[in-house]
Amino acid sequence: MSTPLQSLVASGTKLWLDSIDPDLVTQNLAWGASGATSNPIIIADLIETGRFDDEMTNLLRKGLDDETLAWTMTDQLVRKAQASFLPSWEASHGDNGYVSFELDALIEDPERNLPIEKRTQLYIELGKKWSAGHRNRMIKIPNTPGGLGALEELTAAGLTLNVTLTFSPKQYIAAWDAVWRGAQRRSTLSHFKSVYSIFVSRVDVYTEKHIPQLSPKAQGLVGIVNAKRIWKMNQDFWADKKLPLKQEIIFASTGVKKPTDPAWKYVEAFAGSDIETNPPATNEAVQASGRTITRQIDQLPTKEVLAEIDKLVNLDHMEETLMAEGIKKFADPQKALLKMIKQKRSSLQKVPAG
Repeated sequence: MSTPLQSLVASGTKLWLDSIDPDLVTQNLAWGASGATSNPIIIADLIETGRFDDEMTNLLRKGLDDETLAWTMTDQLVRKAQASFLPSWEASHGDNGYVSFELDALIEDPERNLPIEKRTQLYIELGKKWSAGHRNRMIKIPNTPGGLGALEELTAAGLTLNVTLTFSPKQYIAAWDAVWRGAQRRSTLSHFKSVYSIFVSRVDVYTEKHIPQLSPKAQGLVGIVNAKRIWKMNQDFWADKKLPLKQEIIFASTGVKKPTDPAWKYVEAFAGSDIETNPPATNEAVQASGRTITRQIDQLPTKEVLAEIDKLVNLDHMEETLMAEGIKKFADPQKALLKMIKQKRSSLQKVPAG
């Protein structure tokens, strides 16, 4: 008899972990996970545990400054996760087994207010730097004007991209258009792989706050409907391209925000295709539920619910609001990581900055 997460994978979903904690990676590998993602919050939380103080001390003795130390630790921790998922990458010939690496979120810091062209330039430079020499590392690029400007060039250069911070169909279309232009500039498409992270639960937080007039039948379903529609668009766009590797949607932000919602709400809703990147606590709750998960990705609510959502939800306003919030949530954790590094420096053998 299969476990709940095994049934999720059996339905056709690739299970990825929203963490690179080595212990959680080991646990989730046993549950069927075949990939992972990282961000500054995850890195800061790992450093704060003290489990990597020896590595930190060795780097401090080399005289690294705080920023260099933060990126060196990030690179090392992501490398460890990549090693764990490399067998999945090899077995799938590059279609699975990736670990996503987030570039410098301060590129989008509203306080810095860099010109869009400068942001694009930095994404291109850093993307090439942090992808060099890696087989199963995905580079995260946010779906911002600066990020979009970098997608074609990075794809043409052979990088495997995870286009993140995506909320609306319009954003998704702009992303695949740029990625596909870049792909067609490659000499071969044999290793071309791209994914598009669609954030889900944040949409339902938005509708509760901004569209309280949604009926009880529709409230809490907008994130699912929105993501499933984008998934269908993705299926249709790539169907005739005859590519050896899948170009997939990542269903992200799959942890429930309302305590009254079951932990498996979003996990079950997207079962059957593409990729789910689930928080560790969500995977633990699903695994403990005893449920058998079957394909639901192509199931939508009733026509009445869909009509109500289409009438009341302004996608442009939703995108604008959630992007503004997302950019702040994007930059603040990087600042917190640098603060954590500074605190660690003062506590670990009083090693001076380089």
